[in-house]
Amino acid sequence: MFGNEARTILIVEDSDDDFLATTRAFKKAGLHNPVRRCTNGDQALDYLFRRGEFADPARSPCPGVILLDLNLPGLDGRDVLRAIKSDAHLKAIPVIVLTTSSAEQDIKRCYEDGANSYVQKPVDLAGFILAISRLKDYWFEVAILPRSEE
Repeated sequence: MFGNEARTILIVEDSDDDFLATTRAFKKAGLHNPVRRCTNGDQALDYLFRRGEFADPARSPCPGVILLDLNLPGLDGRDVLRAIKSDAHLKAIPVIVLTTSSAEQDIKRCYEDGANSYVQKPVDLAGFILAISRLKDYWFEVAILPRSEE
């Protein structure tokens, strides 16, 4: 590994079932990074900009990777992605869109807005575990991520 193994993963996901499936898939894939969760777009931006309940850096460590659902209550994932990629301190964090949408306009727009990867959530648990394992292999074993500037 290239030093990415201890990096925090921020999961922005409103579905409890999808969050549990993701963390279960992490364990099966041997990924033991600390995980933080935000359940809506507004909370994700508060976390990333360290506002409100996330003002303490110990409570909101800078993530090495963000897994972002598009369809969120309140501020949606598309707006969150644009906010991350337009901020000088956050734009280097890889954002992996992990969503149910396979709409071509969503895929195109996310890449235009700076997404580093776009993955459609598989329907079954076995497919989901395989997808997470592949993400883990690439983002935490092959890719070299920028160091946190905390």
